Amino acid sequence: MFALCIESSHARGMGHLYRALNLADGLAKAGLSYTFYLNDHATSRQILVERGVPHRVVNLEDFTGDWETSLIQQDGITLWLNDRLDTDIRHAEKIKAADIPLVTFDDRGTGATLADLHIAALAFDTQERLAGIKLLRGADYLILNPQISDYTRLRKQLVSILVTMGGSDTYGVTVKMVQLLKEMGMTATIVLGPAFMHMDLLDEVLTEGFTLKRGVPSMIEEFYRHDLAITGGGITPFEANASGLPCVVIANELFEIPVGEALQKLGGSLFSGHHEALSLPLFKTDLPLEKMSLAGRHNIGLQGTQRVIEALLELDK
Repeated sequence: MFALCIESSHARGMGHLYRALNLADGLAKAGLSYTFYLNDHATSRQILVERGVPHRVVNLEDFTGDWETSLIQQDGITLWLNDRLDTDIRHAEKIKAADIPLVTFDDRGTGATLADLHIAALAFDTQERLAGIKLLRGADYLILNPQISDYTRLRKQLVSILVTMGGSDTYGVTVKMVQLLKEMGMTATIVLGPAFMHMDLLDEVLTEGFTLKRGVPSMIEEFYRHDLAITGGGITPFEANASGLPCVVIANELFEIPVGEALQKLGGSLFSGHHEALSLPLFKTDLPLEKMSLAGRHNIGLQGTQRVIEALLELDK
C-alpha cells in the first residue's frame, strides 16, 4: 500500500492534488494500491469523494502526535510519497523510523534530506541544489494526464484563447489577465478552478465576449477547443503543450520563473514573466503557433508516469 501525502489549499494551490491523482491512476493500472493523506481542504476532499479515492484527513502541521506511524501501521503502508513542496524533517524522521522508503516531489523543505528518492520534474534551475539520496530531475519525469493522447491536434492560427490559472489562482491573476486582454482588444474563455475565491473582482472586469466556465469536467478536453492558453507555471502548460496547445506562461510564484523559462526553451510556450511585473503587450498576436504546437508535442512526452512508477517499484521491493 502506497501513501500519497499531499497539501492542497487556496494558498498552496491544487497542483499537488491533481498530480497525485494522475499518479494514482497509473498505480491503479499497474495493480498497485494506495491511499491519500491530506490536510482538511473541503474542495479537495470533495474531489476525492466524487472520484471514489480512498483518503484520510490529517494535520500536516502536527509534528508531535506521530500520526504518521499510526497510519503506517493501520493502513499497511509500504512506501510513503510526499507531494507538498516544503516537507519538514520532523515529519520525514517519523517515516524513516518506520523503516519504509520515503519519496518526495519537487521538495524544497528540510524533510527532503531524508528522502530515498526525490523526483524533481519541475526543477529547471541548474544552479539549485536539491536534497535526497537519489534525484530524478527534469521533464522526463512529468506525471501528466494520460487522456492527452486522445486530444491532440496541430494549431495553425489564433481563433480562440483559453485562460486557466490553476485550481485556486491564489493571487487572482485571472483578473489581471482579463484586464490585459481587454486592453489588447481580445477576448477569451476563462476557466476557473474549484477553489477560485476572487469572483467579486472578476465580475467587475468581465465584459461581453468573454466566456466564463467553472467546474470543467476535463481540462484536457477543454484544451482541444482552443488555439492558445494563458496559464501559470505549474503542470498545466506541460499538459497543454503535450496536446499541441501553445501557451503564454505567467509565473504565479517566484519558483515558477525557471519553469516558464524552461517551457519557452522547449518551444511550445512563451514566458511572459512574473505576475507582478506584467505589462502590455502580454504577447504578440502573430505568434508562430504551428511551430510552437509541433515543438510542444515533440518535446513533452507522456512516458513520465511509467518512469516514476518503475522508480517507485525499485524502492518497494
